[in-house]
Amino acid sequence: MSLYDRRCDQEFSLIERQLDRYFISMSMDCPYQQPYLATFYQALFGPLTNHVMELFLAAGYRRNGNSLYTMRCAACAACIPIRLVPAEFRPNRTQRRVARQNSDISVHFNSVQMTEENLQLCELFLAERYPQKNNTALGYYSGFFLNHIVTSLELHYRKDGRMIGNGIIDIGENWMNAVYFYFDPDEAHRGLGTFNILTMIDFCLQKKISYLYLGYYIPGVSAMDYKARFLPHYLRQGNEWRRHARN
Repeated sequence: MSLYDRRCDQEFSLIERQLDRYFISMSMDCPYQQPYLATFYQALFGPLTNHVMELFLAAGYRRNGNSLYTMRCAACAACIPIRLVPAEFRPNRTQRRVARQNSDISVHFNSVQMTEENLQLCELFLAERYPQKNNTALGYYSGFFLNHIVTSLELHYRKDGRMIGNGIIDIGENWMNAVYFYFDPDEAHRGLGTFNILTMIDFCLQKKISYLYLGYYIPGVSAMDYKARFLPHYLRQGNEWRRHARN
């Protein structure tokens, strides 16, 4: 375990003891289509300092709206937090090809907004990829993306002025948190999920941000395989971040 992670764990253990009484466990069908009951251990928060959010991310927590949560499923431990250290990353051949293939795309930073353009593209993506009942763009923005806990931004990806992808991120002094990415299903051939991560890595390098959190990696779930292709990466296993330099 690195000195940074050791310090984070020590500080977080103090916070965790103080806040544990505010957390509740909520069980539901697994949102990642695993055949087990999913249990979210979560609590609502007001605005957090940059450092406190950093400690939660380093402890493997995720953000959903104004809630922070971690998975405490009784029969499953498939959800593994994954992060990158941008300064260590070296693109492979496929990732370099994706960067070249998307060199015609312009990238714009924006505040998170429930605009008609955003809602239409998000709705198109959800209908194609996750057509479950009550899965709506309005619900994702109002209950998931928008928040008053941390600073959040959108990364708009445009081709000839038309938005074809949008990444929701949280950002702090020394960390970036990838919240969600949606895109035009007709542009799936571009590898926009990979391009989004490459863009975030470049931004982190420019701003000297040390840690990029990519959410969960679930082995065997094809929609998440591309995350593990970024090497080296770190997986939080056994309450510590373990470095993986090959797939």
